[in-house]
Amino acid sequence: QVQLVESGGGLVQPGGSLRLSCAASGFTFSMYNMGWYRQAPGKQRELVATGTPGGRTNYADSVKGRFTISRDNAKNTAYLQMNNLKPEDTAVYYCNAARFLNAYWGQGTQVTVSS
Repeated sequence: QVQLVESGGGLVQPGGSLRLSCAASGFTFSMYNMGWYRQAPGKQRELVATGTPGGRTNYADSVKGRFTISRDNAKNTAYLQMNNLKPEDTAVYYCNAARFLNAYWGQGTQVTVSS
């Protein structure tokens, strides 16, 4: 069955870095758009970054220049490199895979930015 498993979250100080990973299985990873979303307490889930199979990327304005989405099709894994983290980046981060009418979600990983 389809699985998306996020890892790499944790507690980090402002200005620090984290790299999130999303290990995928159960579908043809290389053909899917991959994305990262986040949801902070009391807020709606929002788009962070997306990447197409062809390598096009899109970022929320709030993370441009700080976050980078990437993928390794050989490992069926997507990544989100997060640099210069800010307290407002604190949220549960979710991995998403989408293609036409198919969309899959991971269970989420907590990122907390605090001193």
